[in-house]
Amino acid sequence: MKKIIALIIIMILIISGCGAQESDPVGSQTAPTETTPAEDTENTEKENTMQLFIGETEVPVTWEDNASVEELKTLRPISIQMSMYGGFEQVGPIGQSIVRDDRQTSTSFGDIVLYSGNQIVIFYGSNSWSYTRLGHIELSQKEMEGLLSNGDVTITIK
Repeated sequence: MKKIIALIIIMILIISGCGAQESDPVGSQTAPTETTPAEDTENTEKENTMQLFIGETEVPVTWEDNASVEELKTLRPISIQMSMYGGFEQVGPIGQSIVRDDRQTSTSFGDIVLYSGNQIVIFYGSNSWSYTRLGHIELSQKEMEGLLSNGDVTITIK
C-alpha cells in the first residue's frame, strides 16, 4: 500500500511540474514597445483633436471643453447634411441626441452650437437662442459666408 501511495505522490509531482514552466529560448520574447512622453502626448492629442470639413475644405476650429464635445468625439467620423436656415446659419441632424447644456446665447459668425441635443448649427451670421456651445471656426465673416451662404453643404467631423 505504501508503494502505491508513494507512486501516486510521485505521479502528482511529475504531472504538476510538467505544466508549471515552459522553456523559452533566449531572445524569443519581444521587448515591449516603449513610447516617449512626447509620443504619448502626440497620440493623445490625435485621439482628442477633431477636424471639421465643410465640403472638402478643412476649417480651423477651437472646440469647447464640455461633455457635448466629448460625446461628439465618440461619433467620429460623422458626415452631416446641412441646410441653410434664416440666411445666417446652416443646420443639420446628428442622427441621435447627445448630452446638452443649453444656455441663452448670442452667436456670431463661426460659432458651432448644438440645438435641441440632436442638431449642429454653424453660423455665418448671428442669432440669439438657447444652445450648447461646441466650438468656433477661426475664419473671417467673409470666409464663413463664402463657405456657408451659397446653398446646402455637408460637414464632416473626423
